[in-house]
Amino acid sequence: MAPCPPRCSQQTHQQYIHMPSFDTVLEPDMVKVRNSVDASAKEITTRFDFKGTSASIEWKDKEKEIHATGDAEFQLEQIEAVLYGKLAKQGVVLGFVDKQEKIEKLGGDRVKQVYKIKSGLEAAEAKKVVAAIKNSKLKVQAAIEGDIVRITGKSLDDLQAAQAVLRKELADLPLSYDNYRK
Repeated sequence: MAPCPPRCSQQTHQQYIHMPSFDTVLEPDMVKVRNSVDASAKEITTRFDFKGTSASIEWKDKEKEIHATGDAEFQLEQIEAVLYGKLAKQGVVLGFVDKQEKIEKLGGDRVKQVYKIKSGLEAAEAKKVVAAIKNSKLKVQAAIEGDIVRITGKSLDDLQAAQAVLRKELADLPLSYDNYRK
């Protein structure tokens, strides 16, 4: 429950608590990501061109990372193609996948590529969301709260209009909306 501002009347307090709101977040469905990695690992073990190689892919849950290893860089490219195909098939937006520039050498000819999964709005992205809402001249308020942006308004119609504005203005960000409050 949101704290009431100091010195508010009982009527204002009731209005403040019951303002409709939703949270704008940048977070993929981790179950779908994990399923995509598992399906990629299964395909890598059964594909003919990966037989007899050390090609593998695994999900690191704590770090929210995908680790791909192979015998050469061209194998990493093939593993990446398999992974991206499985992610797209599951409906995960590829904008969540942040491929690290550095390819680690593990010893011998083995190499490793790390893919980080983005979650949470960064400060610059959150400011873009707030700016888009303010520039729309809608009767809603946007507040940055950590890695989410909470949008509140007097009616659900205003909130739906705010979502439409965000989808149009920030089409490059794979935003999702949750924690609806009426």
